[in-house]
Amino acid sequence: MSEKKLFGTSGIRGLIESEVTTDLALKVGKSLATYLNNTGTVVLGYDTRTTNKMLEQAICAGLLEGGVDVIKIGMVPTPLVGYATEKLNADAGVMITASHNPSPYNGIKLWNKNGMAYTAEQEASIEEIYYAKDFKKPQWDEIGSVNHNEDIKNIYINDLLNTVDIKPGLKVVIDCACGAGSEISPLVFRKAGCDVITLNSQADGFFPGRNPEPNEANLSSLMKTVVSTGADLGIAHDGDADRMITVDEKGNVSDFDKLLALISKKFGGTVITTVDAGLCMDESMEEVGGKVLRTKVGDVNVAELILEEDANFGGEPSGTWLHPDFCMCPDGILSGLRMAEIVSKEGKLSELLAKFPNYPNIREKIVCSKEAKIKVMENMENLLKDAFDDIKEINTIDGVRISFEDGSWVLVRPSGTEDYVRITLEGKTAEKAEYIKDTCKKIIEDNI
Repeated sequence: MSEKKLFGTSGIRGLIESEVTTDLALKVGKSLATYLNNTGTVVLGYDTRTTNKMLEQAICAGLLEGGVDVIKIGMVPTPLVGYATEKLNADAGVMITASHNPSPYNGIKLWNKNGMAYTAEQEASIEEIYYAKDFKKPQWDEIGSVNHNEDIKNIYINDLLNTVDIKPGLKVVIDCACGAGSEISPLVFRKAGCDVITLNSQADGFFPGRNPEPNEANLSSLMKTVVSTGADLGIAHDGDADRMITVDEKGNVSDFDKLLALISKKFGGTVITTVDAGLCMDESMEEVGGKVLRTKVGDVNVAELILEEDANFGGEPSGTWLHPDFCMCPDGILSGLRMAEIVSKEGKLSELLAKFPNYPNIREKIVCSKEAKIKVMENMENLLKDAFDDIKEINTIDGVRISFEDGSWVLVRPSGTEDYVRITLEGKTAEKAEYIKDTCKKIIEDNI
């Protein structure tokens, strides 16, 4: 198999390229058709990016040539593609999107028939077919057919509304980044009884209002609007609306770890998160007799462990949350609705999050080449063992995560896309946090 990588590692299972050609997209369609043994049905959707209709046609042509039927559902958020794949009993789903990346980028996400993203192993199989050009081509009378399904949007909306119970009158400001959630997200919140104010909710692949990454640097308009309108809650989506970040009634972007802990506590039982999630997750779940299991960074890894452990909920601190009681596809719209339900029934978001303790949190990155990252990480577990004498637990599923006796923790993990080794940690005290950071930083720099 070629060493080239078709699928990215930065949170998008797809093509991370600023120029995605129709020829490349055609071959992806052929590869997926071959992987599906040249039979079955694929749901096909896209977000607002300017190249999407072009790529949709190319992927569709590759699937049809491979004998696969296609159900086109148009411009939709990613969670609707995962939902539709399961609901329509399709064999796979394809979403054309680059998620939170800027306008010039585009990509492809693939979904299983249960609504869950393709795993790394499945992606590797698609890559092998793609680079080997080992496409199977049925006869002329066996090519696929195209159908259009607009009804699935209304079915999705109704199922969302039946999943939550929001007290009427909650004022919500929704910032869709001009992305794929621009039509459906505000509509669903209105139907759920909310008083909705919209920002950047006109579909536009140039993202004129803000960068589609929903972080504090890009959400100043949302933060100001929540305060100026006296709103109870602000909701921000990324470009394809599989993520959700909240702004509280004071105009503050919510602490990601606390937000995840708040929703996890409501589900109880077993919840799944990633190795970079904070200590408040564990403490909040202990209060309700639940437990937290951690896995590699990436929502597909969270999804796999949810199924393996029959967990109630799973999510990453980035705002990518999975609701297995609804669908195995991350869903930023449902995540927002469930936060609105909590706020409508339990009070101000700032006060709900203030109940979680604040611990000193440090994130640092050290410049390190690809080759040096491999060398540094080879012996990282032993180096950390030798450096600390109060270690409670070691997790090496994704980098090295050390949990200490007092509850402090540190994660040393190589970046998957950049020339850095990242240090992420929480200390029970500021002194402990600084000590952990300085120790880990010295270990890394001494071994580059």
